[in-house]
Amino acid sequence: MARHGRRLGARPLSDRILKGREMCGIVGLHLRGPALEPRLGELLGAMLGQVVERGPDSAGVAVYGDPRLSPPGRSVVSLLGTSMAEVEAALPGAVAIDAAATTVVHAEVEQLRSVLPEATVVGSGEGCAVLKGVGTALQLAESFGLASVTGWQGVGHTRMATESAVTPEGAHPFSVGPGQCFVHNGSFANHATIRRELRAQGVAFDSENDSEVGARFIAHQLAQGADLEKALRLLCERFDGFYTLLVSTNDSFAVVRDAIACKPALVAETEEWVAMASEYRALDVLPGVENARIFEPEPEVVYVWRR
Repeated sequence: MARHGRRLGARPLSDRILKGREMCGIVGLHLRGPALEPRLGELLGAMLGQVVERGPDSAGVAVYGDPRLSPPGRSVVSLLGTSMAEVEAALPGAVAIDAAATTVVHAEVEQLRSVLPEATVVGSGEGCAVLKGVGTALQLAESFGLASVTGWQGVGHTRMATESAVTPEGAHPFSVGPGQCFVHNGSFANHATIRRELRAQGVAFDSENDSEVGARFIAHQLAQGADLEKALRLLCERFDGFYTLLVSTNDSFAVVRDAIACKPALVAETEEWVAMASEYRALDVLPGVENARIFEPEPEVVYVWRR
């Protein structure tokens, strides 16, 4: 694990949890070995089930390494605004999977943009599938077939909308770079300013969600050559507001909080896994949690675990 950032004086944990309790829920699970890979979706769904009331509006997950959703060596695209039948009609021979509002397609993203220009791409790359929609986390987990999903890493989010409409496009995770996923509890006060700056640099947006601005900022930094630690440090320097972030890539799992750290977050580590959640009860469903090292991430410290 790598830690980067500056450590600032923080308010008592109880004060910060009370102030951050009523907005959105984050869960994430990074497996360090293959033993629990057959149970990834089951465990991620159980974690989501413990934070349902934190975000009743919409929910989503990103899963890494499931051979049905993201076969090895195949490009995978997650789409909103289209159906499996429409994909198969527009791109004969393509493999498409229905998952609630999301359609997962095994094809190149450029192909799909050319034949289905009205569909919204909410995830692309190899090895990762993004599934999201409107409704409670438990309803959507069932629609996704999450209990049968396998793999080595997953992130999830339950949303309480504060900055934009309740739509599948506004749900998390935001995945705007290959294999990159971004989930957020909190709000960015200066998102409109940063959105204008990114648009001026040619960055396109799919929603008015403030979290998408954070995701686009991280993807833009990575595309310019920054590593994930540097990109998250730059976000801390540039963004105003209150936030806990979980950011995943095809080889990394990272957590960071703002300088005040009023949005709750706990990390648990064992030899078999690393997990992050907004509340302890979401960690308590994991096997071996009684032996885990559990801690609260420090303000503006970037924590990164790699595969």
